[in-house]
Amino acid sequence: MLDLSRIGTRKKLKPKTGDEPHWHRLRQGIYLGYRPLKKGGGIWFARFYDTDANRNIRKRLGDYGSVTGHDVFNHAKADAEAWALTMESGGELARDMVTVKDACVAYLEEKPNSIAAGVFRRHVYDDPVAKVKLDKLRRHHLRSWRKRLEQAPAMVTRSKEGAKRWKERAKSTVNRDMVPMRAALGRVLTPGPPNTDAAWQEALKPFKGADKRRNLYLDKDERRKLIDNACEEARPFLKALCLLPLRPGSLAGLNVQDFDIRTRTLTIGRDKNGGPRQISLPRVVVELFDVQVTGKLPTVPIFVRHSGGAWNKDSWKHPIKDAARAADLPETVSAYTLRHSVITDLIRVRLPILTVAQLSGTSVAMIEKHYGHLVRDDAEDALASLAI
Repeated sequence: MLDLSRIGTRKKLKPKTGDEPHWHRLRQGIYLGYRPLKKGGGIWFARFYDTDANRNIRKRLGDYGSVTGHDVFNHAKADAEAWALTMESGGELARDMVTVKDACVAYLEEKPNSIAAGVFRRHVYDDPVAKVKLDKLRRHHLRSWRKRLEQAPAMVTRSKEGAKRWKERAKSTVNRDMVPMRAALGRVLTPGPPNTDAAWQEALKPFKGADKRRNLYLDKDERRKLIDNACEEARPFLKALCLLPLRPGSLAGLNVQDFDIRTRTLTIGRDKNGGPRQISLPRVVVELFDVQVTGKLPTVPIFVRHSGGAWNKDSWKHPIKDAARAADLPETVSAYTLRHSVITDLIRVRLPILTVAQLSGTSVAMIEKHYGHLVRDDAEDALASLAI
């Protein structure tokens, strides 16, 4: 069992996937956590198991920067035990987490996430719902917030001159924007009785059937044209998107240390599904990655921009649009078009759906939902071949 009281033990710890702390058991249901930082030191957490709600609750304790030696552990342990006693008496929520905004801030402290942070910044912190006290939160508060969210226009793009274009917010976008709010409130509130105003969770139910199938597909020749017409800076990143069925953000988040040329494996640590996975790479992909990692430090992005930073949706958007325009491809081509096209090809060569799901970091259900028609078409062709 891990012993965080030992300074040497803490120094040897490595950051876990998803910023999950290393846990030290204090007593049944009470744990002290430590999240090491890459630059040295670490952040301490406390964890309490709420038997009534059947879930774990966490609290960030801090780095105890003013304390040294073994006193760091002793201070963190004392604070964790004091907090646990407060939780057992039911006093933490009223004292330390009062409003909806408090719940959102606490959620980001425990699970840092740029997407959730953006949703909270744009649609929660400056909204009337932010000031509603958690113990007074009702379904009608969140219904009103949801209505404002649905009516908020979504930005389509921003031109190089800074001009913005907007469109009506799609139901699928509303569904995605409600996910962080549902997660933040779900960590501190228990669901209210169904069909009552106390059932806050009912106001955040996603629209059914809102996710549309991606229809734009680029064949291999079109993808080659896109790459050939891309600027030199973006070309390696786009080529990798055309060779692997990864989410663009997952590919951009890969560092040199995630690629092992000896075993030809790639470790994807953070992804939409939250769980790390490892995939084996064919030689053509290994060659591309080998060129990109040569001479770089382990913590540097594999696909680094000329500025030294990693790619993101704001930086890859315009190079893709420019390349598509130069290649005479549809204006709606995006980074996700490439992922969709690669997955489509994998399904078309009859790779098992489970394997495609594992490679792309999604569920079998999602593959069947969005690509099941391809499997049905192939099955129909196979049955037709039996004709005598």
